Amino acid sequence: MVRDTNRHFKFDWITIFLFFLLVGFGWLNILSASHTGVTLDYFDLSQPFGKQLIFIFLTFGLIILLLAIDAKFYERFSSLIYIISMLSLVGLFIFGKNVNGATSWYAIGGMTLQPSEFAKTATALAVAKYISDLNTNIKNFSDQIKTFAIIITPAFLVLLQNDTGSTIVYGAFFFVLYREGLPKYYLTLAVSVILLSILSLKFGAITTSIISIIVVISYHFLNKRKLRLYQLTLILIAALAVSFGVKFFYQSILQPHQQDRISLWLRLEKDPVKLQKMKQTFAYNLNESEKAISSGGLSGKGFMEGTRTTGKFVPEQHTDYIFSTVGEEWGFIGSSFVVIVFVLLLLRILHLAELQKSQFSRVYGYGVAAIVFIHFLINIGMVMGLIPTIGIPLPLFSYGGSGLWAFTILIFIFIKLDSNKINEW
Repeated sequence: MVRDTNRHFKFDWITIFLFFLLVGFGWLNILSASHTGVTLDYFDLSQPFGKQLIFIFLTFGLIILLLAIDAKFYERFSSLIYIISMLSLVGLFIFGKNVNGATSWYAIGGMTLQPSEFAKTATALAVAKYISDLNTNIKNFSDQIKTFAIIITPAFLVLLQNDTGSTIVYGAFFFVLYREGLPKYYLTLAVSVILLSILSLKFGAITTSIISIIVVISYHFLNKRKLRLYQLTLILIAALAVSFGVKFFYQSILQPHQQDRISLWLRLEKDPVKLQKMKQTFAYNLNESEKAISSGGLSGKGFMEGTRTTGKFVPEQHTDYIFSTVGEEWGFIGSSFVVIVFVLLLLRILHLAELQKSQFSRVYGYGVAAIVFIHFLINIGMVMGLIPTIGIPLPLFSYGGSGLWAFTILIFIFIKLDSNKINEW
């Protein structure tokens, strides 16, 4: 379905400019991360920068296709797109290729395709479609359950593929639902679970349970609106369940390498010998990343002049740790520039989302912003050691055709929807 040429469309060139600014600067850093001190052939397809350049060229054709399709197509066929995406995730258990311990890829000739990247867009479309339905009221519990099911299904399938990083991204949809009227007690519940989980791992389940009891009882007596006995009992039981359940989940469900990463982050390990071994094994990437970033100083060492980047001290530097290249070669100024561009992109998308006449377009716009934000937040936080190491790429920046095309589809569908807001819906 192509657009009707009798209708007027106005694309948001600010968003498009910010998109290509990030893609272009990202490619420069992929090029630098691949540099070893010898003369480079920019079109060397055996190198990540050469492959990424091909992906970028193909992206132009993908953009033209996305903008040529009628905006209504994305709403009408959002459910079908979602179903096809879920089937592609299920198919990985039969035809998937294992890469770095995760069965998240289809091998197509000499290329690989990661359907979990595209599933985020499909989920954003499905959530937007369901919430914007006339019969849906997100304040009703039954509609909340159905919406959660739409989000949890791909998250669960991705988790079964041992791709924890991509699973966490689906938590971004909480911001979307909250904007559309999800009751505030879900926010309180989410924050409470996170805090209880961290406290339980850090100080133990018994200590955390005692703290929980004191806090809940204090709230009951200090708040003018008293809790009923059954409410007080349920809250205490839930707090105790989380406190003891997190410990079980940590010790019995998580893989050893995942336990070690959380242990390093929260400084749980007391044995100095084992702690040092863990640092050498699991914190090596992080330590080298932090050294590379800090060595850049204010203005950086210069493009392709990063000694730690050229020396390949940081593993996976052209993918998950690409921001360390920015820190070393472009310094604080360059790093701040990247952060500012991402923030401007997010603010622009949110601004456009609020201008939409259609609830479907608004919800999808918030979904786009939420997904990009979570990727951006986790990747930057991971590289700087603020959160545990999680394998999540920096949107539009890290090497990878699946990631680039998935974010291109995600963003340009919204650009198309936004261009149609001046027409009748």
